[in-house]
Parts: sequence; structure tokens; C-alpha cells
Amino acid sequence: MLLRIPALLTPEEVRHCRQALHHAPWQDGRTTAGPVAAQVKSNLQLPLDSKTGQQIGELILDRLGRNPLFMSAALPLKVLPPRFNRYEGGGAYGKHVDNAFFSIPGTAIKLRSDISTTVFFSDPDEYEGGELVVEDTYGQQVVKLPAGDAIVYPGSSLHHVHPVTQGCRYGAFFWTQSLIKSAEQRRLLFELDRSIQQLTQEHPAHSGIAALSGTYHNLLRMWAQA
Repeated sequence: MLLRIPALLTPEEVRHCRQALHHAPWQDGRTTAGPVAAQVKSNLQLPLDSKTGQQIGELILDRLGRNPLFMSAALPLKVLPPRFNRYEGGGAYGKHVDNAFFSIPGTAIKLRSDISTTVFFSDPDEYEGGELVVEDTYGQQVVKLPAGDAIVYPGSSLHHVHPVTQGCRYGAFFWTQSLIKSAEQRRLLFELDRSIQQLTQEHPAHSGIAALSGTYHNLLRMWAQA
């Protein structure tokens, strides 16, 4: 399931983050890639211990925690602190699948990468190329969103980033381990939750809302792996 999270960050927040990212020190993005991904990765990335990255990452996680669309779709158990990349001068990332597990920095905790998220910090008209291309059951999905928007997609997806031939593309990326390991079960729960919310808004006194809500939570209990 590919899901757009519109306006995760406000324009003011985006401007503040962009200014900080512009002045931050960057390093070769291959330093954090696995041996296979490193062969097709050509971009810049903030060091994992970057104070700028940590501060912006905290902002992103705060906004995600308040975003009902993300919470409903991801049902997060653990979220890796966001990382940040920069594409310019032909920089690209060839076809790859993300690692199945990541270690949370400074801890012994490992996170299963059920869900990938990219947050855009550059508007589409600021750079040429740079599209995120995700391959799913419906073919190739091409993503190039306004600054402040996020895209959520399965961590198991084969994906790549087209070369940025002009301008500069800033972004954040990170992974979420969901309470629900199965992507299909997550999709069903998301669709059920959204239907319950719509029914509640349109017919708040409907007698079926309680029963549907009960079914949702019982399925969550059945499938969750906390």
C-alpha cells in the first residue's frame, strides 16, 4: 500500500528545516548502505550523530505521532530515528530493497523495517529528476511530492530514485516496525478503521459503529505482535 501523508510539516517548519539542512555537514551516503546497496547509491547523507538531523528527526516523529492517517496506516510499534539525504549533480539511488532489520543508534534494539517513509523537503519545481519509484503489485508508482508531504510504502518494495540533473533534492527517510507484521492485514485494518471513522462522522448515532469498532480491535488483538 502506497499512502501519501499531505502537509505533515507546515511551510514554516519546512523553511526552518531546509535552512538547517543547507548549512549542515554532509557525507557520502554509501557509508550507511549495505554492500549491495552501496554499489547503486550516489548521494549525500547527514552523519547519524548529526545534531541537526536529530533535532529535525524529533520534529518529524512528533508530527507523525499526531497524524491520524499515519497512525492508522502504520500502527507503529517502533520507529527508527529519521535519516536525511541530499541528491544533486546527477546523484541517484539505483534499484534496491531496504535491509530487513536496523539497529536503533545507541541501543541494542533492532527494528524490523515493515514500512518505509520518505519526507520531502524540496518542492518539485526546485529540481529536475529525483522521482522516487516504487514497484508494487500495480506496477511502478512514481512519487514526487510537495515539500512537507510524506509517502509511506512497504519496506519490502523494490524502489529507486531517479538522478537529480538540476537543483537539489532534500529528504528524510526512515523505517517503522508495525504492530502488524503482515502488509495485507495492515491494509485491511486501515480500510476498516477509515470506514468506521467516515461512518462516525456522517452518522454518529448509527447502531453499527460499536460493533464495527469491536471487530477492529479484536482483529488488532488477534494479529498484533507487540
